[in-house]
Amino acid sequence: MDAFLAIFENPTSAEAILIYKQIVMWVIGGLLIYLAIKKDMEPTLLLPMGFGAILVNIPGSGVIGPEGAITILSNFGIATELFPLLLFIGIGAMIDFGPLLANPKLMIFGAAAQFGIFFTFGAAALSGRFDIFEAASISIIGAADGPTSIFVGSELLKTPEQQKVLGGIIVAAYSYMALVPIIQPPVIRLITTKKERLIRMPFVQKEVSKTTRILFPIVITIIAGVVSPESVALIGFLMFGNLIRECGVLDSLSETAQKVLANLITLLLGITIASKMQAADFLTINTLVIMGLGLVAFIFDTVGGVMFAKLYNLFAKEKINPMIGAAGISAFPMSARVIHKMGLKEDPQNFLLMHAIGINVSGQIASVIAGGLILSLVSQYL
Repeated sequence: MDAFLAIFENPTSAEAILIYKQIVMWVIGGLLIYLAIKKDMEPTLLLPMGFGAILVNIPGSGVIGPEGAITILSNFGIATELFPLLLFIGIGAMIDFGPLLANPKLMIFGAAAQFGIFFTFGAAALSGRFDIFEAASISIIGAADGPTSIFVGSELLKTPEQQKVLGGIIVAAYSYMALVPIIQPPVIRLITTKKERLIRMPFVQKEVSKTTRILFPIVITIIAGVVSPESVALIGFLMFGNLIRECGVLDSLSETAQKVLANLITLLLGITIASKMQAADFLTINTLVIMGLGLVAFIFDTVGGVMFAKLYNLFAKEKINPMIGAAGISAFPMSARVIHKMGLKEDPQNFLLMHAIGINVSGQIASVIAGGLILSLVSQYL
């Protein structure tokens, strides 16, 4: 109560300004809760994130500080990178790589859709507002993969000053993941023609052997480890989850990883992220710039995937619908569904879901490898 009295006693004091900012954070937290409940946008994540933002911005809040519950969770789950790695086991168990294995050439489109990461890295570094480690962490927002953003940011942002930008990065990464259905369609329509969007892609079901499905996560982990050693933890946990799914002898564990583990870790992750959303550090110009750069990363990832598909069509006998290139971002399976719905809107008989899913899961792998490459590029300067 004493904190709020400061507003009336001296409305322009530093303490009063902090109270104003905390009230703004309550509004932001309420908005996230509204989007989770009313708009059903990533509710498992946005609801705890929004509630956590309110908790940590109550003046004198006991959840923040050396003995605060959210601080302890943050030190345990985010600082150690444990939460994102455990979440990757659940994500890996959810993913069916069958569509990708049936048509392996789709992998290149997932790689092309990571263009926004490297473009944004350069843009953030050249802006003059961020050092190379902050710029690298910001660029991973373009991976459309919250756990990867947390992992890379926790690896690179070590000083208290650098830690101040981590909250903006994490919130941007998860917020834009939820906004994929809003961000991608206008960008795709802008860079494709009506004729291109009408290209039909018949899907022929190809049987993928169980041996192939089991070998795939093992081989990918080895290849990724050789190409980008820094990505081994992320890609390894993702592929371990997929191996649990495909091995055929751990069905109960696979189901637990997909549902119980993934949901529980996402819930804890959401409320723990709030530790980085304290008003004094979050409501800054840098946060606005980070949100802007994150949007640029998402847009250029989408553009990179679509333009590569258009380039592919110049040399291919069987043309592909360039919209599916946009599914190469890591927002699985949301981006694939967006592309499928766009295809049906243009032509009710054009079913792009399986093609888009194949590219979407390849984007999941490519984004993790891209995160590892970014780490390899800049970690030598630590």
